[in-house]
Amino acid sequence: MSSITNNVFTDDLLKSMGDIGFKVDDFDFTLPEEYIARDPRSQRSTGRLMCLNKTNGEITHSSFSNIDQFIDEGDLLVFNDTRIIPSKLLAKTQTQKEINVFVERVLSDTHMLARIFKHNQLLVGDTLIVDGNHLLKIAEIQGEFYELVLQGNHPTLSDVIFSHGELAFPTYFNRDPTETDKQRFQTIYAKQDGSVSAPSAGFHFDEGIFKKLTEKNISIGYITLHVGSGTSAPIHVDDISKHKMHTEWLEVSSDLCELIKETKARGKRVIAVGTTSLRGLETASQGGEIKPYKGYTDIFIRPGYVFQCIDGLFTNFHLPRSTLMILISSLAGYEHIKHAYQIAIKENYRFLAYGDGMLIT
Repeated sequence: MSSITNNVFTDDLLKSMGDIGFKVDDFDFTLPEEYIARDPRSQRSTGRLMCLNKTNGEITHSSFSNIDQFIDEGDLLVFNDTRIIPSKLLAKTQTQKEINVFVERVLSDTHMLARIFKHNQLLVGDTLIVDGNHLLKIAEIQGEFYELVLQGNHPTLSDVIFSHGELAFPTYFNRDPTETDKQRFQTIYAKQDGSVSAPSAGFHFDEGIFKKLTEKNISIGYITLHVGSGTSAPIHVDDISKHKMHTEWLEVSSDLCELIKETKARGKRVIAVGTTSLRGLETASQGGEIKPYKGYTDIFIRPGYVFQCIDGLFTNFHLPRSTLMILISSLAGYEHIKHAYQIAIKENYRFLAYGDGMLIT
């Protein structure tokens, strides 16, 4: 399938970096259901903030509205400016059976990669119908992923998606999205259409926070990484080194690369806002120095990885046994993250997309 690539960071490279053979069970913990934030706060920036020093493990509790106090003048925050598309399409098979088609990635005006679950009876060559009019022909099937081709001369796939698609809301919310969610399940700086899952660390930032950052002379930069459904996919192997990461589209501009180099030359820090921003910056820094990048990435950051670009990370609190838990443990240290999450549960922090935040520096 044209959108599937090989891992850009090989196991041999990670072994040379000191991969110490963690198992997925090492990243397990008990997360009570009531700790999952299922509704947005009244205002974006009113959540709590845990600050973790990745050198000594020291923890400071604060409010997110005070985040500027923990970032130095001249530091650079890098955001992911991707925009979530309405990626859930209701379609019918040729036998008039209703199914949900979840857009994974738009490949062109006529081609897309999508997920369709538990429909083994679908075959290459079959046609799906959206809104009784738009025909999607199955060109290839690989597991739950389907390559679909829009038939006819009009409209484009983007037109179909934005006219008939719905927000693909995470199942852990246990509810349907509301009109409020359509606004709040998107960052205020979202610009580039393409994500099907949220770069949710950015949900905390509102106009007031950006004003504080600007007044303190904290630099702002953007990458584009279109977040795929695999960002929340479970790990199905015991040895995490055997896990194959999903692929996502990434673009890092030359202007951002120069801004990062200037920041580091002044002895200041580069702080990623969200794990997607972190993965994007590290992908573009494969050779030890950041360079413009445009293409797919499937980087899986796990303990032993030597960070090439970023100095810190702002992120939400993540699920146990997830690639995101593994990533932050790689940055802050396994024991430090394990302790911080014990404290987060003890202190009633809220988890996941609408939850509270953690700043690792």
